[in-house]
Amino acid sequence: MRHFISMNQLSVNDIYSILSDAEKYRKNETSISKQLFAGNLFFEPSTRTKMSFIVAERKLGVEVLDFHMESSSVLKGESLYDTAKTFEAIGANFLVIRDASDTWFEELEQGLTIPVINAGAGKEEHPSQCMLDLLTIYQEYGRFRGLNIVVVGDIKHSRVARSNAIALKKLGAKVFLCAAPEFIDETLEFPYITMDQAVELADVVMLLRIQHERHEEKAETNNYLQLYGLTKEREKKMKKKAIIMHPAPINRGVEIDTDLVECNRSRIFKQMENGVYVRMAIIKHVLQEWGIYNENSIEKRETVIRNQWNRSLRSIN
Repeated sequence: MRHFISMNQLSVNDIYSILSDAEKYRKNETSISKQLFAGNLFFEPSTRTKMSFIVAERKLGVEVLDFHMESSSVLKGESLYDTAKTFEAIGANFLVIRDASDTWFEELEQGLTIPVINAGAGKEEHPSQCMLDLLTIYQEYGRFRGLNIVVVGDIKHSRVARSNAIALKKLGAKVFLCAAPEFIDETLEFPYITMDQAVELADVVMLLRIQHERHEEKAETNNYLQLYGLTKEREKKMKKKAIIMHPAPINRGVEIDTDLVECNRSRIFKQMENGVYVRMAIIKHVLQEWGIYNENSIEKRETVIRNQWNRSLRSIN
């Protein structure tokens, strides 16, 4: 895993290894002793993904070289490639990139000599979101095989839907899709069902927002909740232990009734919490793959911290 770009590149063992490390980071603080720098290049708006990568990097002890497109040389015509090469040249050890293009990585892969993590590629993939979704499901059920997962919403324009469908199938889950006719993506070879079928079948209902920014014309949403969304009436028909997920941002009252966003079934904010630990694990895996650091550097850091703490205690006593 030289770069973290697509769920297609990950084996089942790779996925479970990242999930295992994420759980370890959730339970125990840790950091890297070696000074490292991360370049976070977000060419599209982001709250959860960008902020959780920053928190993940800082928890690992990585210095963050932040980037704001609106005040960068991108406005002067600088390309994604040249921006990435600039961050590499000034000392970034890895890059986290989000861009509106489906294939932006193809522009970079031949010219960079540092690892790249995909934080969102157009409509194509969002693998770190997928990994935090997988962790949330695994925490709930302890398995994937045999679970019924229904992804509901703007499938046609959703990189989250694509990444999750790929990974869940690989892990043995039964994946179904549900969408308004204009949001169906025929390139994804999974069965489509109605929303009323979905709520009765699903162990996990994974909702998606309507991605107006990727549409040529703004979609009509006046009756969307009643026709295709998760209403309180539909929620009552869900299995007793079924859960609700959503990558956010949430359009309350459109794809989901606002009262359900924080109901007992909802794991929406748990997903956000898990995003930090999953992204710590992803960073660790790519850095190890490149030989930028190894487990010994973490152990060394923890030993140094313990020794400093013990010396402080002795001086007090």
